Amino acid sequence: MSVNMEKGTTSKVLVTDNISEEGIKKLQEFGDVDVERDLSKEDLAACIADYDALVIRSGTTVTKEIIDAGKRLKVIGRAGVGVDNIDVERATEKGIMVVNSPEANTISAAEHAFAMLLSISRKIPAANVSLKSGKWERKKHMGVEVNGKVLGTIGLGRVGSEVAKRAKGFGMRVVAYDPFISQDKAKELGITLLSFNEVLSTSDFITLHTPLTKDTHHMIGKSEFELMKDGVRVINCARGGILDEDALKEAIKAGKVAGAALDVFEQEPPNNDDLLALEEVIVTPHLGASTTEAQRAAAVVIADEVIGALSNKPVKNALNLLYVEEELMDTIKPYLVLAEKLGLLGAQLIPKSRRIEQFNVSYEGELGAVEAGIGKNTRMITVALLKNFLAWFTDGVNYVNAEAIAKKFGVKVTESKTEGVENFVSLISITLRTEGEFETTISGTLFGKDDPRIVKIDGFWMDASPSGHMLICSFIDKPRVIGPVCTILGDRSINITGMRVGREKIEGEAVMVLNVDNPVAGDIIEDIMKVENLIDVKLVKL
Repeated sequence: MSVNMEKGTTSKVLVTDNISEEGIKKLQEFGDVDVERDLSKEDLAACIADYDALVIRSGTTVTKEIIDAGKRLKVIGRAGVGVDNIDVERATEKGIMVVNSPEANTISAAEHAFAMLLSISRKIPAANVSLKSGKWERKKHMGVEVNGKVLGTIGLGRVGSEVAKRAKGFGMRVVAYDPFISQDKAKELGITLLSFNEVLSTSDFITLHTPLTKDTHHMIGKSEFELMKDGVRVINCARGGILDEDALKEAIKAGKVAGAALDVFEQEPPNNDDLLALEEVIVTPHLGASTTEAQRAAAVVIADEVIGALSNKPVKNALNLLYVEEELMDTIKPYLVLAEKLGLLGAQLIPKSRRIEQFNVSYEGELGAVEAGIGKNTRMITVALLKNFLAWFTDGVNYVNAEAIAKKFGVKVTESKTEGVENFVSLISITLRTEGEFETTISGTLFGKDDPRIVKIDGFWMDASPSGHMLICSFIDKPRVIGPVCTILGDRSINITGMRVGREKIEGEAVMVLNVDNPVAGDIIEDIMKVENLIDVKLVKL
């Protein structure tokens, strides 16, 4: 899913970093584009309110203040992989999609990391400087072979896997630590998975390929260097801050680390002059993605993603929204419509004074198949349910921020699945629990390809169309209830377009759903409540 642009409006896009002209041209074909490089945080915050989209690279930091100032902002696009310069959590809370181009620079980043590995193994930068200064110091620049050595990769994602492939081509044995990679995947790559400490203690070269998060900040520090082999060589072309630069400096001085290659730094440009001055350290100014091919690809991909987000089309690389393959969207869309109706109906059935505590969703039939087909994509349906439910109580809820808002409100959201269901191809049910032990359950399905129906309310089976104005009446199943209710509506010129009744047993409790053409005023509801054996009446608008 994606965000919506109002009909007839032109999208405005602000680009604040250097991206390839191919990407800018694509954006210009779609809407109005302003390129304003080197804006200060204050200047960006002052002007962002006029834009629907912001496109950046690593040079722009998108803070909470900038996001809050973006009154029209619908999408932030990062032409590259890392988004640690974007407050994604705040963007999600504000309903702003964050997209990136994670695959565009994979090969360039992997090639740069391996070039850095070869450079420290053969001391190429120092030898280059020495010879150009008129010296011939062959002995001083004695290197080591990588053939037969152990390369340890911390992180085995896109870039880490590509580095591993190149290392194997050079005759290296590759070990890796990545808690998210399966043994089967590692085996397929010809890589041995080890624990974090085992990778540190067994590797001759260690290359880092993880994002920068609270958990990975300084994940390589003093204690980690102590676990490494003497003479180890370390490469960081991922993100600055993963490696503790001061600890690296001390490890080099102590003889533990024989060489380090750094393309990224905790502060950029780097301010650790003592580290950069060490002969064992080679550095480049964040060049991992700096190839013509990578820049062109990143710009084109991010332009497509931003345009897709603003055009209500599926977006593949949204970091705060689940992606569904475009070919599956036609199958899922009718269920999204049903889900939105169920969510809105549920919101109007719970007592106004009760705070919602649990929002439980269950899928049965084809939707309950966890291994294949549409059943693998139910999270978006859950978000649709949640979005419309919450929208009844608060403004600004969309597909991006629905889950974050539920968490903020303390609503526990759960999802369950079962492939077995009687009478229906698929069935969606939501059970809502509030404080004070109130609970209601509503179930819906599709008749045909795109005809949503309510088929059960609190255990009472029925067949009701979730549309327009509806009266939902609970009553004791005795004569002279349905007729008097309909008479009251008729006397007030309220036309009934549909009626469904569900009951458990004769003279037991029952539920009646009436579809009506017009809203039902409060005084009419009061008259209906006077009908004998009527328990409750709720007016619902879908």
